[in-house]
Amino acid sequence: MALLSVAPLAPRWCVHKSLVTSSKGKVVRRTISTSIRMCRITTESGEGVQRRIANHHSNLWDDNFIQSLSTPYGAISYHESAQKLIGEVKEMINSISVKDGELITPSNDLLMRLSIVDSIERLGIDRHFKSEIKSALDYVYSYWNEKGIGWGRDSVVADLNSTALGLRTLRLHGYPVSSDVLQHFKEQKGQFACSAIQTEGEIRSVLNLFRASQIAFPGEKVMEEAEVFSTIYLKEAILKLPVCGLSREISYVLEYGWHINLPRLEARNYIDVFGEDPIYLTPNMKTQKLLELAKLEFNMFHSLQQQELKLLSRWWKDSGFSQMTFPRHRHVEYYTLASCIDSEPQHSSFRLGFAKIFHLATVLDDIYDTFGTMDELELFTAAVKRWHPSATEWLPEYMKGVYMVLYETVNEMAGEAEKSQGRDTLNYGRNALEAYIDASMEEAKWIFSGFLPTFEEYLDNGKVSFGYGIGTLQPILTLGIPFPHHILQEIDFPSRLNDVASSILRLKGDIHTYQAERSRGEKSSCISCYTEENPESTEEDAINHINSMVDKLLKELNWEYLRPDSNVPITSKKHAFDILRAFYHLYKYRDGFSVANYEIKNLVMTTVIEPVPL
Repeated sequence: MALLSVAPLAPRWCVHKSLVTSSKGKVVRRTISTSIRMCRITTESGEGVQRRIANHHSNLWDDNFIQSLSTPYGAISYHESAQKLIGEVKEMINSISVKDGELITPSNDLLMRLSIVDSIERLGIDRHFKSEIKSALDYVYSYWNEKGIGWGRDSVVADLNSTALGLRTLRLHGYPVSSDVLQHFKEQKGQFACSAIQTEGEIRSVLNLFRASQIAFPGEKVMEEAEVFSTIYLKEAILKLPVCGLSREISYVLEYGWHINLPRLEARNYIDVFGEDPIYLTPNMKTQKLLELAKLEFNMFHSLQQQELKLLSRWWKDSGFSQMTFPRHRHVEYYTLASCIDSEPQHSSFRLGFAKIFHLATVLDDIYDTFGTMDELELFTAAVKRWHPSATEWLPEYMKGVYMVLYETVNEMAGEAEKSQGRDTLNYGRNALEAYIDASMEEAKWIFSGFLPTFEEYLDNGKVSFGYGIGTLQPILTLGIPFPHHILQEIDFPSRLNDVASSILRLKGDIHTYQAERSRGEKSSCISCYTEENPESTEEDAINHINSMVDKLLKELNWEYLRPDSNVPITSKKHAFDILRAFYHLYKYRDGFSVANYEIKNLVMTTVIEPVPL
């Protein structure tokens, strides 16, 4: 169904006053200064309707441009070359796993296994080598002890590089390893030891220490100390290094860490620096085959991305979204995020479903936050809960089209999920959607009334209205991975994993959006609620407090995702965790949802539009 174009016309000014209200039995004075809101007049059904417009920039990716994209990497010859390389890499890995040789010896076999696993994963080709990776890590773990590990099984002394890389890699794969091993690399004064002269080997050791510190669990003080030490060390080291693979690797790791990192973006970066790592320069290792395979895999998936992106762009255009002028059009950006966290060729339904549902959630967010009137929002909320095409009868024209696209998309994704799960999952999707709509409606009431909730009230509602729940559940159910009810309880709201992830995104998002939202008359944010409850605090104080909350929550998120005592495998939680990383990435520099023409545009170009040179 096509959507009605609703174009903004002349500006009007709206004035809103302060409010005194009660909350939880207590009289609380919500001090809200009179706000000047930019509004615009639109004409609908012959009547003037006063609306607020956020003035977001337009769609950056014209459908004609998307449809014109082409690439040769879908040809069968590239797939045949990739299959040959996969076989050669498997042979290489297996050869070093079953016997020692000139290059793999009892004095270096642990570090070599870890390094190869690490490179395979960072190059984005690990899906082909699951059994080889497990075998290598089982071997390393068999030599793990309370002091860590050395380079090889015969090493007498533990090594920081091997131990830090081992701690990180083993923990990410669910092995129960303690960060206490890092205590053995401190000097008598309790500081991490380092030499006066920074050698390349030591720099790499500290780099892996930093990477390990990102996987900290709550209460791990040694990991916090490791992060502080390694950050300072690496920032000093990079100033002294020439521009090289190592310096670029350090820059990337410091820039993105782990929670902001995206697997496909990392693969694109690591492809450029991999060949300069001295550990892989020996021709006999045949590890250049890894690089060749990584480039082929990147470009073959690039071919699939173009096909999927064309389908998505045509859906966007045919559904009538291209005619709507008030919402943010971010379907291409959402697809990019989806393909950056999942490049399995068979997961097209996940990537397309993710992009569609989050684009719809963004349109709904713009309707509830700015464009819709209170009467319209009440009608739309009731229509969503009725969940039937006839519910459009009472909706204004522009909402009818949005409702029907939402209705068709959610039902379509439920059909895809039923193929994967073997049961009807529509109620999961509907429940998540209704929770999102209810939370959005609550925020709309705050906006229209001028009510300023407490910090706790705002966050409890805001972590639902962010949309993480609605956009995570349905796409994940299409993956082909079994999600019985007990596993869904660990992923879906109100599970702790979902609650923590949603809280992080709401808190971090508000830091980047509150000023723009305030200029539109939207007073409620984590920052404004905090400063209202703490009158002595400045906005900077509020932001520092919120960043501190986020840091603690990230460690809790790590635990919920990786806890070794969980009855839910890490693989079942991976996509829920990676979706958090995708959106957290958007807030690295600014509100990437609303301002997508800088870093996010570059992300689209680097990971979707442009192939890697072979």
